[in-house]
Amino acid sequence: MKSSMDLQKRQAIFRFPIDEKFKKLWKYYIWQSFLAAVALFIIVLVLDKDKMVVISAMGATAFIVFAMPNAVSAHSKNVIGGHLVCLILGMVFFFVEIPYFYEFPLVVGIAIFVMAALDVEHPPAVGTALAVVINEVSAEVLFIIIATAVILSVCHYYLRHYLKDLV
Repeated sequence: MKSSMDLQKRQAIFRFPIDEKFKKLWKYYIWQSFLAAVALFIIVLVLDKDKMVVISAMGATAFIVFAMPNAVSAHSKNVIGGHLVCLILGMVFFFVEIPYFYEFPLVVGIAIFVMAALDVEHPPAVGTALAVVINEVSAEVLFIIIATAVILSVCHYYLRHYLKDLV
């Protein structure tokens, strides 16, 4: 009797539980993941290979927009506003001559503070600030970040009635 309980416990440890939401909304999981992948595919086609660090922040934004469409951080004001704030902060810190071990944490902390103060909280946008500081400031990067935020926001707006919270 004891050995069968031990066996059940061991099997439970190695079993990957499938979210109950997934069982009901599996079509949405596939559809929304596909939409996020298509959006990022288009962005990657536009980006220069040297600018790929920017894609990390946009990938996280796509996750929020398509997997958590009802979250406050998925709203257009937050997506566009958060990336815009962090883009500006990234540009400022790019031109400031301080050691990176001060610069990177400072840009993150100030980005969080400013986004919260302006009520445009969008966590992935902090990645935008870091990407600009690490990579470079160029008209192309500025355009891509803002255009991507706008495109994802437009997708969110027009698809909002068809998207479900997956998280």
